[in-house]
Amino acid sequence: MKRCLKGIMGIMGMMMGPVAAELIVLASPSEQDTYYADMQDGIMDFQIDYAKKIIKHGDQVLVLSSPSLYQEYVEALGKQNVMIAPMLDIWMRDFTLVNPNKPVMFRYTAVGQGGGKEGQVQADEVQDVFYQLVKQAGLDFTSSDWLDDGGNFVSDYADSVVLSTKFLHDNQLTEQKARQTLRQLLRIQNIAFIEADEQGGLEHADGVVSFVEPNTLLVNSYPDDPDYAKQLIMDLKQQLPKIKIVEITTPYDGNDIYDKRFGSACGLYTNMLVTPNRIYLPQFGIPQDKLALAQVRDVTSKTVIPVSSSQVCHMGGGVRCMSLQLRGDNAQKLLDYARSQSNDRLKQSGIVE
Repeated sequence: MKRCLKGIMGIMGMMMGPVAAELIVLASPSEQDTYYADMQDGIMDFQIDYAKKIIKHGDQVLVLSSPSLYQEYVEALGKQNVMIAPMLDIWMRDFTLVNPNKPVMFRYTAVGQGGGKEGQVQADEVQDVFYQLVKQAGLDFTSSDWLDDGGNFVSDYADSVVLSTKFLHDNQLTEQKARQTLRQLLRIQNIAFIEADEQGGLEHADGVVSFVEPNTLLVNSYPDDPDYAKQLIMDLKQQLPKIKIVEITTPYDGNDIYDKRFGSACGLYTNMLVTPNRIYLPQFGIPQDKLALAQVRDVTSKTVIPVSSSQVCHMGGGVRCMSLQLRGDNAQKLLDYARSQSNDRLKQSGIVE
């Protein structure tokens, strides 16, 4: 009993402490969704390895787990890092909150669920499950009816953001009107729109560019499409004239794709997760991994942490796509809520009164 109580107090202490680091929130596969059944082991292996690196390097992690997978995550990561709160999809970036400094929830778009009217119905259902969780936890954010996925919102968390022109098409806006709308909503000045490097797929900007510092933007190189690469650089320089643009090796591999509607993220190092002090960089088990790691470390003072993504990249995403980022009060509120839910389960089991 003493050992059990000591463990409980340790868990509570960790979850009640102040949140100074980034909180990275992941979602387990849904036990109700057969779409991920064949990939469940790979997804879990990726998430557990990624979560362990998050913890090791000083950030915090919380896995929102389905009941059937809860114990497996707990055994790997500890109770303090897992909560039973099943989401309807694993790609937390897209249907949650953008910009942890000034959180906004856009309306998740149909393309994330396959497109069309039925896709929009499913997208709304996926987002509503998350919305109910964060409202119960008391998180502060702004809700917007404008359509956008988190993967199509690449910010430096200061005063600049890059989106693909999908935002314009989805919301039937001109660039001028879109800039006016986003500046008012987000209180930022520098907004760039780029053409996606894929048409008809997700068209997310985070498969093309990534800020590593407020004034430094990494972009894919496109050795097989020099015209697109040239236009991309021209568009970015015109719209973000003060930003340093650096090309990164891009050994894109589309040979193994889980679902042709979503393409592949294999070889896309721009799909990295950037926090104030650290960068979690996808690695694919290929020779270019070392070059990409060196290139990123050369342009940032942040700690760059390699994360194996070969288990999931053929599904169209990875490190950034699976991650919701929370900071400050919102991070603390969600951890406090997770702690309270854990305490309720402990009381129900009779371990604590």
